[in-house]
Amino acid sequence: MQMEDQLRRAEQKYDELTERLQDGSTAADPAKLAALMKEYKLLTPVVEAYRSYTACRETLEEIALMLADPETDAEFRAMALEERKTETERLCELEAEIGRLLMPENAADTRNVIVEIRSGAGGEEAALFAHSLHRMYSMYAERQGWKQTVMNLNETELGGTKEVIFSLSGDRVYAKMKFESGVHRVQRVPETESQGRVHTSTVTVAVLQEVEDVELELNPNDLRIDVFRSSGAGGQHINKTSSAIRVTHLPTGMVVECQDERSQYKNKDRALSVLRARLFARAQAEQDAQVAAARRTQVGSGDRSEKIRTYNFPQSRLTDHRIGYSMYRLDDVMNGDLDPVFEALLAAEQAEKLAAQKGAEA
Repeated sequence: MQMEDQLRRAEQKYDELTERLQDGSTAADPAKLAALMKEYKLLTPVVEAYRSYTACRETLEEIALMLADPETDAEFRAMALEERKTETERLCELEAEIGRLLMPENAADTRNVIVEIRSGAGGEEAALFAHSLHRMYSMYAERQGWKQTVMNLNETELGGTKEVIFSLSGDRVYAKMKFESGVHRVQRVPETESQGRVHTSTVTVAVLQEVEDVELELNPNDLRIDVFRSSGAGGQHINKTSSAIRVTHLPTGMVVECQDERSQYKNKDRALSVLRARLFARAQAEQDAQVAAARRTQVGSGDRSEKIRTYNFPQSRLTDHRIGYSMYRLDDVMNGDLDPVFEALLAAEQAEKLAAQKGAEA
């Protein structure tokens, strides 16, 4: 009944917003119009699902009356039974959908992120796959209209990536990228392999929430900042100007380097941004460990040591081990088509949350 009341209130509010949006005076106030439209868009999927749910329930009531009528002939009864089965399945789907829609949104989902990709086991092949993963996320970000800023890049002579740190900013970045932290395993014939044998290599990915200095203040006395000359590919300024920055957080021993910008000040700002994100993630992990009830689900655990996914190139198969999900369009995924994977992970996360919510209410 509590959910029913919540849905009725949402429908009432939706109808009120519809009337206000149709009022000519609303259009004359752009700020007011934008605020109402935002609220209207948030309520629309909830109300549409509720109305479909109500219609489905009414249909089932009509079918029940038809089946209870002794004058209903055998042919109509068989049709009614088949329709009851379909409508019952639909009702269950709508109940689950409404449950997901009514779940409070995680405030962190709207944050921008800092992504760290590092080659793991597998030598040069791991570095080449780290480069491929960075390209995959870059292409996905472009599809989403997100802005990417590379903060640090350490490349190999063969075009691989030992480490890359970059930020992604835009609409609901963390909501999509939060599932990517962990060990990514690749099975393929390396470009460096002349015998055509399939090798297995690993790459680690860490997705950190970007935090403002007002959320996590750094004590200058806790920082050691070193300036040095950039190294590696990057232009004529390399090894000529001391623009690269190394920040050491003395209490934790955490070290961040940024050398992608020519400006020493920009590199310093970016290094501090990465440091804040890492310290924030560390604090969250400690809190999760202390409070078992607040521990994240397996889908969104973000454990960097957990093998989360395998990319099998000979079979063109991607497998996400956390939810047992597989798909056979690996080329599309590597070209940035990550939405099917993210949607499956989100559905699994929502199902776990819904189950936990029902368990708490029982």
